Amino acid sequence: MGSRYFFYRVRHELERKSGKLINKHPINLNLSNKITLKKWFEQIQFDLNPVQLEPNDNLQELKLKAEKILSGNVYFFNAEWMDLGLDYDWITNPSTNFKYDVSKHWSTIPDLSPEAGDIKYVWEKSRFSWLLTLIQYDYNYGIDLGEFVFSQIESWIDSNPINRGPNWRCSQEISLRIFNWYLALRCYKDHTSLTDVRWEKIQDVIYASLHHVFHHIDFSRIAVRNNHAITETLFLSLSELLFPFIPETKIWSKKGRDWFEKEIDYQIYEDGTFLQFSMNYHRVVIQLLSFGISTSERAGKPFSKTVYERAYKSLDFLYQCLQEENGWLPNYGSNDGALFFPWSDTDYKDYKPQLNTLHYILTGKFLYADKVNCREVIWCSIKPSNIQQFPVINKLEGIKEYPLGGYVLIRDSGSFTFIRCGSHKDRPAQADNLHVDIWVNGINYFRDSGTYKYNTSKELSTYFTGTTSHNSVIVNDESQMLKGSRFIWYYWTQKLKSKISENSKEFVFEGLISAFRQLNPKGEHERIVRKIKGENKWIIQDQIFNLSEFDKKQIWHFDKENIAIEGMEEGKYLNKNIEMSYNSDYYGVMEKGQAISFNFKDKISTNIEIKS
Repeated sequence: MGSRYFFYRVRHELERKSGKLINKHPINLNLSNKITLKKWFEQIQFDLNPVQLEPNDNLQELKLKAEKILSGNVYFFNAEWMDLGLDYDWITNPSTNFKYDVSKHWSTIPDLSPEAGDIKYVWEKSRFSWLLTLIQYDYNYGIDLGEFVFSQIESWIDSNPINRGPNWRCSQEISLRIFNWYLALRCYKDHTSLTDVRWEKIQDVIYASLHHVFHHIDFSRIAVRNNHAITETLFLSLSELLFPFIPETKIWSKKGRDWFEKEIDYQIYEDGTFLQFSMNYHRVVIQLLSFGISTSERAGKPFSKTVYERAYKSLDFLYQCLQEENGWLPNYGSNDGALFFPWSDTDYKDYKPQLNTLHYILTGKFLYADKVNCREVIWCSIKPSNIQQFPVINKLEGIKEYPLGGYVLIRDSGSFTFIRCGSHKDRPAQADNLHVDIWVNGINYFRDSGTYKYNTSKELSTYFTGTTSHNSVIVNDESQMLKGSRFIWYYWTQKLKSKISENSKEFVFEGLISAFRQLNPKGEHERIVRKIKGENKWIIQDQIFNLSEFDKKQIWHFDKENIAIEGMEEGKYLNKNIEMSYNSDYYGVMEKGQAISFNFKDKISTNIEIKS
């Protein structure tokens, strides 16, 4: 991770143990110069523009979700409903019933605790993304929800004293909460339930939230450096535009803008791939870019040229991976169920609405013109950029490589092959190099097993983050990297070779990585993928070098029956082994799946056919 990371972590631990973090984040913060709502609204230029939906625009899905929310349910990680009740205290983990001590300063509360369970279950409702569902339901069904919305916000404020308890633990969660409160305030700005007393409370929390994020920004920019840093620096960057009544935002916004532009430049590689090696977290960045670019342009303060260029490149990469039949992408990399601004009621796995918004901003054209996929654009009065305009993105056929992130895509006759072959200059989350996803007509036949949970048993964590849960090769029953604690891996895999080609009969990928270096510093894994043109047939060859004394196994995860797969070594068919397989399409949800494996000595050739 480098010396910058090391020295910051040392400093952070000293600050935490000495109590300096408590002094930097006092519990008695309040905004001294509060203003009226009227004066605030005179300072900013942004209103929501309601969308009247038709029955075929997922109107019933909107109604179902809203009624559940109004009865005390929460849609955890866009996967499953949990009934918390209308008197939920905001600090109890519903998966373990552990109640956090809200009198404790946030810096004394651990992220990871076997007793408390996964802290994300506490954060989920407090993110307030569900407000967007209620806002849309209110308008389309004529049900006045202003009092409900502001009573919930006030309940949260009363239950979560400033800088105390679990909901002040994460600066990203703090940023998202205020973004969503801001949208609600704009929607219900004239509502009688937004009383002076409530507005004073809200102002104090907005001020304390920005203060917290600014004074703890090094943690996300140095120790974490992923989508957290992008979210938090964007929050600071937009602070003067959204909350100009806070004097410090002049400084916080200037520094935040500089940090945000640097994070985009660093985290999104020049080919449009993303340092977290995760489809879902890349979509998170897409939503933040859409919100940030549209807001900053409306105020006449656009971001740097690099931000626009990396946004466009990101859009291209994700769109090329998208399946038009359903909007799905490979369930590749860490996936915690995040969808910060759920304007659409399509399935969580459908990326069309979010890509559509950013594409409209950057090109002036929609990828999808239907009202469901355009809802965010209309509601937020988003306009095409007047700073940068790019060409419309088209879906490419054939073979394409994204060399900096380390991906190869093959799209041919209704099939889609996704191959990972990359180097790691940034922290890997899963041991999945040379993983292959195979899709036909929008159906994921050979899949990534997903993520499940960040805080779970050691066995499940090892499985979902390890090579065993991917379509790759394991050696000596070990992953291609050595697992450390939590999100840490040692002996990062590195790309040694990647080559793509094609001839009249096939598309060909040839990749070589350093791997299993915990077993031998010279360990290597070569994979060659041949996709037969015009047919749903693949030939995958794996060879392991400098690890001849260890057992080797090639694994394939699938959930469909109409497949044929055979492994061969030295001209002989290999026995198929039935393997344990789990599948997690949504965070916190796990199902049993199917997997087969082939034991081999050093080199294996596998034929795959999907029978449509």
